[in-house]
Amino acid sequence: MAEKSLRETLINGLVEAGIPSPRLEADIILKHAAPSYPETTPDEEKKAEEMLRRRLCREPLDKIIGCREFYKSYFKVNQNVLTPRPDTEILVEKALLLLPEETSLQLLDLGVGSGCILLSLLAERKMACGTGVDISAAAADIAAENARALGLESRCRFIVNDWNKTDFPPESFDMIVSNPPYIPRAEIALLDREVREYDPLIALDGGEDGFACYRQLAAFVPLILKPGGCILLESGAGQAERIAGIFTATGLALVEIAKDLSGINRCVILKKEVAK
Repeated sequence: MAEKSLRETLINGLVEAGIPSPRLEADIILKHAAPSYPETTPDEEKKAEEMLRRRLCREPLDKIIGCREFYKSYFKVNQNVLTPRPDTEILVEKALLLLPEETSLQLLDLGVGSGCILLSLLAERKMACGTGVDISAAAADIAAENARALGLESRCRFIVNDWNKTDFPPESFDMIVSNPPYIPRAEIALLDREVREYDPLIALDGGEDGFACYRQLAAFVPLILKPGGCILLESGAGQAERIAGIFTATGLALVEIAKDLSGINRCVILKKEVAK
């Protein structure tokens, strides 16, 4: 019997473990471990087998290869940042509809993580500048690396701080975006293994009810948002209406609750009205 090819070995291992899209994942592993496949070296075969071992432990493929595609770019990721997800792209799409081109703008991303939201916006709005805040120095370092890789480092800065302790001047931002932690603490243990074991807990834990971070944001965001400016917030399933209520209670006006590609209310958009 002919010896199995490396690709067949990878596919069979992924199939037996119940990994979705095993052929696609096998090809991605080969692309990164043995780019000249089917020609391979012993070191390349060893690297592919190690990547397979990690994947069978349910480590996400993007964390194994070290990058993830989001919106129109690739972003470096590791265990220190939340994996960018397609659901979050609705924040970028909606934000761009609200951001005029050829206008100087100041953007703020609270809980910036890999920088995928902020940097995607800056790539599309050439006159905008951005600030990203994260409590994790390791996450801020990843965001800065991604900014350099995309050639955007001259238009953004990253601050390591607890966002509600960051001292910003009043009315200093045209738009604020945030994908805060929103998983109720008791539900974290029920998350898929790929999320609960490999995404940072600090990016998941939304407190006892899942809304703790939104309440923190609502306490100061209206003060630093310019009149006429908007805040766009990611929401977990079934949370959008309550999030909207937390912020409208501060005087912000609800603009829209937008659905993601799965039909889930994912993006809450609010506006600071201009005083009459």
